[in-house]
Amino acid sequence: MSIVWQWVLFHVLIGIAMWIDLGVVHKHPERITTKKALTWSAVWVSLALLFCLGIYIVDGAHKAVLFLTGYLVEQSLSVDNLFVFYVIFQYFHTPKKYEHRILFWGIIAALVMRLGFILLGVALLERFHWLVYVLGLFLIFTAVKLAVSKDQKVDPSKNLIFKWLKPFMSGHSYESGAFFIRRNGKWLITPSLVVLLVIDWTDLVFALDSIPAILGITTDPFIVYTSNAMAILGLRSWYSALGKLIVAFHHLHHGLAVILAFVGIKMIIHDWYEIPTVWALGVVIGVLATTVISSIWSRKRAEARGEPLPKSPHEHRHSKDA
Repeated sequence: MSIVWQWVLFHVLIGIAMWIDLGVVHKHPERITTKKALTWSAVWVSLALLFCLGIYIVDGAHKAVLFLTGYLVEQSLSVDNLFVFYVIFQYFHTPKKYEHRILFWGIIAALVMRLGFILLGVALLERFHWLVYVLGLFLIFTAVKLAVSKDQKVDPSKNLIFKWLKPFMSGHSYESGAFFIRRNGKWLITPSLVVLLVIDWTDLVFALDSIPAILGITTDPFIVYTSNAMAILGLRSWYSALGKLIVAFHHLHHGLAVILAFVGIKMIIHDWYEIPTVWALGVVIGVLATTVISSIWSRKRAEARGEPLPKSPHEHRHSKDA
């Protein structure tokens, strides 16, 4: 199949799925129940696996494994987005029924921004090969920083977008979830738009870590973009399903640090030794499984002993900023 048609078909399928999501199932603002959120999480994961199967049928096992590895890396790195979503929504007192719609448009914008990042990154790596070593070292540095960090604080009030737009806000009313309202002959923006733009700005910052990580797996633009897209498309549902419960995985940031360091090393040694893609996939799955299981086990052990529950950096962040 022509690569052009692959791009077209992918966006048509995603467009249909998102239209069903917002235009049919969530046509009216509502508070998303955990059951519905879990159902849609399963839908997005299933779509990703079906798309992976399609890649296997069309392009073979190697590209299918690359897609799955990139998908898992992006999905794991996107966990931080869930914490940030919570902090931002809490700070702006966003009604639960409007969160899904804001995240929907936020993810649309994120897809466009990430596509630009990916195409630029691939072009630069093809022209300046030495950038591979720079990105590898950057990922290792980020991994070390993530591993030793004890408080990953997020303060929405210091966001540049919020500071710039604050004078143009209509106040604290969400106006039925609309992004713009007309009052006294003047167009004003609502907190919904501010929250949307703050989320997009934050995603832009996260992309600086996640895009290089996936470029360490493959530089095929289609695989990098589609694995990115399929991972972040399900974030809205994961957020609604898990909410604050995700902070129970207090070892997860250590696992993410290991994954980033592994991909960074993979990029640096690529010219001398190419780590098999299947091995890379195994490492990602193994690290994620280990960190989640160890988090649950240590939390249960603390409960059994009557000790204070272990906290992740994100739990400290919530207590300070929410």
